[in-house]
Amino acid sequence: MSPRPKYLNLLQIRMPAPAVVSILHRISGALLFAALPVLLWWLQQSLVSPDSYASYRSLFSGWLFKIIALVLAWAYIHHVLAGIRHLNMDMHMGLDLHSARATSMVVLALSVVLTIVAGALLW
Repeated sequence: MSPRPKYLNLLQIRMPAPAVVSILHRISGALLFAALPVLLWWLQQSLVSPDSYASYRSLFSGWLFKIIALVLAWAYIHHVLAGIRHLNMDMHMGLDLHSARATSMVVLALSVVLTIVAGALLW
């Protein structure tokens, strides 16, 4: 019998694609949930007056806010695609190992491609 490891190195564990998609689905949902109040507050403040709109528009044209918008776009895109995948699995579609791996790879690839498209439109 081999000795048990003294510590668990999470960086050495190779997770399958469905596990990665599931974890990223949770992370993207938490990110969207945390960002929603801030985004609504920014929207409210930008609608106060034409001057506040102009100041927020100039603020959001910076590269930092474009990166934040790109991360939020990825979170939204990935969360929607993974959510559709999970809904299909709830309907007992794609539960076998081959289908689960294939659909998770499709979700990962599509979320990256659509985020790149959103980034091209953003810049």
